[in-house]
Amino acid sequence: MRHRIAVIGGGPAGLTFARVLHRHDHPVTVLERDLAPDARPPGGTLDLHEKLGQLALGKAGLLAEFQALSRPEGQAMRILDTDGTVLRDWQPRPDDRANPEIDRGQLRDLLLGPLDVRWGRGVTEVVPGTRDGVLVHFADGRQETFDLVIGADGAWSRVRPAVSSATPHYTGVTLVETSLDDVDTRHPDLARLIGDGSVAVYGVNRALVAQRNSGGHVKVYAQFRAPLDWHTNLDRHMGLSRRAGLDLADAEAVRSSLPALFDGWADPVLDLLRHGTAFVHRPLYVLPVSHTWAHVPGVTLLGDAAHLMPPLGVGANLAMLEGAELAESVAAAPGPGDLDEAVRAFEEQMWARAGRWAKITAAGLERLVSPDPAEALALFDEVQPS
Repeated sequence: MRHRIAVIGGGPAGLTFARVLHRHDHPVTVLERDLAPDARPPGGTLDLHEKLGQLALGKAGLLAEFQALSRPEGQAMRILDTDGTVLRDWQPRPDDRANPEIDRGQLRDLLLGPLDVRWGRGVTEVVPGTRDGVLVHFADGRQETFDLVIGADGAWSRVRPAVSSATPHYTGVTLVETSLDDVDTRHPDLARLIGDGSVAVYGVNRALVAQRNSGGHVKVYAQFRAPLDWHTNLDRHMGLSRRAGLDLADAEAVRSSLPALFDGWADPVLDLLRHGTAFVHRPLYVLPVSHTWAHVPGVTLLGDAAHLMPPLGVGANLAMLEGAELAESVAAAPGPGDLDEAVRAFEEQMWARAGRWAKITAAGLERLVSPDPAEALALFDEVQPS
């Protein structure tokens, strides 16, 4: 029996699910609200862990192609003091393939492969339990029914309300993201500062992180504890005297104001912000650490839709492995009753594993953006190889 299956969302979770199911010769409908693969910037780089994301790619038959695209040298990590002093400088071994980096765009294209994605199909609501199956409502007014709908549509999932009333809440930490292009030619001093992988600087409730992508592109993340409306009054909310509101859509205003949040830090570190191009405001939201739901036949969730957690290198990895595991379970389920039992068993396994990682990443965020910068250094000492 071939079940009618739809996955909502064309990110790492949804595409991994679809690619593994495709490998098992099972049809699957991928529904993505973006109009095309390149409709918006794909984001930064991901480190895919040997026992998580790479395991998922193995199940999809894509591990060799991933290894050809990935950047093992991107595992390098350097930590500086706010005065620019190098505190730690970890370099990967030549044969280290534990967590190689790959650009999100490259990973997306790798997973897309032969998949038939319905682009521009924004979902507004998912209604389980109808006579013909699970009813999916689209933004253009159309409707379609499926035997199983998987919500892999991220933090603000339109599928999640079909199984859970939980909504993401603000962590108290905000990121402002910017980019440097052609860094080796245009900013050679910053290229040397960053190295082959990432550089991070930690201060009191502040951090600056720069991470290499491929092609000389660098993502820079200013991180700080602040209320959600911090930009409406920098004097009151951030202690920047004689500074009023900040228009986050004004790149020049952000570029001139943001370094003041890192006052006293070394000039080469602040140059990571001064030379940034566009700026994107990204408050960090999470779901409850132990987010579960009463099983709903015909609907389930993957990745951020199920367990949104701080972006500390685990979320996409978990999402991809979940997608691969669910696809294998679905492919092995011969009948409708077997399909529901397979999904139910998958959810129990996902909740247990994701709950453990949610606790780890929540604690990690508290230490990385902390009143005591030594906590961040200690955390890296615990997880980096000696």
